[in-house]
Amino acid sequence: MSSNPFKPPQFGWRSSEGAPSLSEVHRSVAVPKSLGFWRKLLAFSGPGYLVAVGYMDPGNWATDLAGGSAFGYTLLSVILISNLMAILLQSLCVKLGVVTGRDLAQACRDHYSRPVAVGLWLLCEVAICACDLAEVIGSAIALNLLFHIPLVWGVCITALDVLAVMYLQNKGFRYIEALVITLILTIGACFFAEIVFSRPDVAAALSGFIPRFEVVQNTKMLYVAIGILGATVMPHNLYLHSSIVQTRKYEQDDAGKAEAIKFATIDSSVALMFALFINAAILIVAAATFHTRGQNDVAEIQDAYKLLSPMLGVPIASALFAMALLASGQNSTLTGTLAGQIVMEGFLNIRLRPWLRRLITRLIAIVPAVIVTAAYGESGTAKLLVLSQVILSMQLSFAVIPLIMFTCDRGKMGRFVTRGWIKVLAWITAAIIVALNAKLLLDFAGLTAWIAGLVTR
Repeated sequence: MSSNPFKPPQFGWRSSEGAPSLSEVHRSVAVPKSLGFWRKLLAFSGPGYLVAVGYMDPGNWATDLAGGSAFGYTLLSVILISNLMAILLQSLCVKLGVVTGRDLAQACRDHYSRPVAVGLWLLCEVAICACDLAEVIGSAIALNLLFHIPLVWGVCITALDVLAVMYLQNKGFRYIEALVITLILTIGACFFAEIVFSRPDVAAALSGFIPRFEVVQNTKMLYVAIGILGATVMPHNLYLHSSIVQTRKYEQDDAGKAEAIKFATIDSSVALMFALFINAAILIVAAATFHTRGQNDVAEIQDAYKLLSPMLGVPIASALFAMALLASGQNSTLTGTLAGQIVMEGFLNIRLRPWLRRLITRLIAIVPAVIVTAAYGESGTAKLLVLSQVILSMQLSFAVIPLIMFTCDRGKMGRFVTRGWIKVLAWITAAIIVALNAKLLLDFAGLTAWIAGLVTR
């Protein structure tokens, strides 16, 4: 038997929990049992906002700008559906982390053979590199727009976020959460102002939240839609959330875990509604400013920056746009650094000094970003940002399916196993993700028309 005092009460795992990821902050935020509802909710609030950051990173900006300028308000329905999927999947992450004491990476290492676990780790690293590419390029673009710093130097500057993570984490995890929430509020305030400036057609915007079959039929629209899906439901966030939810020190009995699941799920659901607002705001501003004026190909963040103020007649509009982008990029790199550490520790069970772990995981992500930025420069950043989100979407299945399998397994979850309609919704979500990605691959390979021809014969 394991000597770990926090071992799970069920026996569906092959090994004991072992050391937690982010061990320096594990169970470091106390949640006294005597607190009332609102104070307890406040104590659990924080991890959800770190997760929400990944749903409003610069990759979202590229896909939302492309979708809004090209197709107006139509893809708002994709943002809404993606956000609902995210709320469901993140609630499963909460349940996995709280009940089993494992993050998703550790659960995969325990459940699968070593070769499969290493394969999943490599796929996850590819996803983190793609995600970091979007975050770093977004921050670099913002620095270039605001201070005229060259893109490559901007990428290098954003790499220093690892120092901020190390400093704040040594002071306490609550400091990281406070910084992240402050930056989210900054982004939200900037885009609230942009919506006021752009004066969108409210009725048309509301109708955009109604799903349309046209999204699946139109290959170009589907490409951007899957980019939005990849930018919204982030694979690395599933690993991140299942780990950082364990920073709370709650009672380890069934009642304590049930309460922790309830409050942590409220936390993430509220935080993801902020992400929904910001993503929808970006697309609405793009649709109201560019699409309605015939500018249907504004996918470059730099072009959006240059055109916003002249088109809206508001001098500060472009500056607010760049400030929000910088806040978004820096926020995302903070959480990306944590996710990289969790993934490496969880899949490989590597135990290094905290500063060395973060440096290694940061370099894995930052080096490709520097190379790509230097090679493509300013002209290709929008295509790279959208492509990075499509890559993320392709990786989603390899994180979502294990997550649903584990949380629907009574042997692993005990009385907290996912039941009934939630299980059905979870598998429908996974099926939609797999089907959309398969459709996109067939379209790119030119096989869709060929298969349709065979069916109609």
